[in-house]
Amino acid sequence: MTRMPAVSLAAVPGRRRATLAAATEIERRGFSGIYCPSLGDVMALCEAIALVTNEIPFGTSIQPIYARRVEDLAAGASFIHEVSEGRFRFGVGVSHGPVLKRLGVQAGKPLTDMRNFVDELRAVPRVGELPPVVLATLRPKMIGLAAEIGDGMVFANGARSHMATSLAALPAETKADEGFFIGNMVPTCISDDEEAAKAVNRRTLTSYATLPNYRNYWKDAGYVEEMEAVEKAIAAKDFDRIPDALSDRWLADTTLFGSVSKVREGVEAWFDAGVHTPILVPSSAAGNQMKAIEELFAAFE
Repeated sequence: MTRMPAVSLAAVPGRRRATLAAATEIERRGFSGIYCPSLGDVMALCEAIALVTNEIPFGTSIQPIYARRVEDLAAGASFIHEVSEGRFRFGVGVSHGPVLKRLGVQAGKPLTDMRNFVDELRAVPRVGELPPVVLATLRPKMIGLAAEIGDGMVFANGARSHMATSLAALPAETKADEGFFIGNMVPTCISDDEEAAKAVNRRTLTSYATLPNYRNYWKDAGYVEEMEAVEKAIAAKDFDRIPDALSDRWLADTTLFGSVSKVREGVEAWFDAGVHTPILVPSSAAGNQMKAIEELFAAFE
């Protein structure tokens, strides 16, 4: 029996109703979940998904913790949890420097801020029952915090070859807990033109390569040469050189691309690596987000 991945879904202006129609079709086709990144109002999207679907698990992946008051987020998360009858997972994260700059936020230490946020979230009075809280993770200390105070963890752009090392940061009892969510958002481009698919994924991840926390993680995963080349390009302000620094080996470890059979084999490899919920982030070499979702549906018929 095919192990079905989850799907990442974002509501782009002008296609919001189409996005909800896609959510109902994702459920009908038996995918294992819908997880929504922090593009636009992710809480509003999850509230709508709660009302147009019936059985599929879904959640934020992620809601930045600095973007709204904790009282507001607690009330919203509890509402979605209740109306979805427990299908919602509240994925939260500290986000990244460019996002915080746009929000005008001066962040503190990520581990301390995350611990304080979860404590404050659970202390908000009179909001009702809260959903499971899933922490955005990359490196061992945040993974350990997820095991300590959270109900799961979600990576974005994790390296499959490094996943065993990452999961070793979890206590044995947490790894054995089937209710503890372990997800990873995997950029995915399905195309028989493999070079075109690789180019799409490189474009997707180029901006992430400019972020120090991601570069440090990928260095830990064995991609020192690639990340040092990126750093040289940044120092020279030669940003067009960044995609050239991202090797095929790195790309194959962090994304899925190519034919239907190759992508499906890659999904199985992610399951085997210990990720309970691979979350495919669809892009297309031949069109927009909706085209990418069509290609994903065809691949998992």
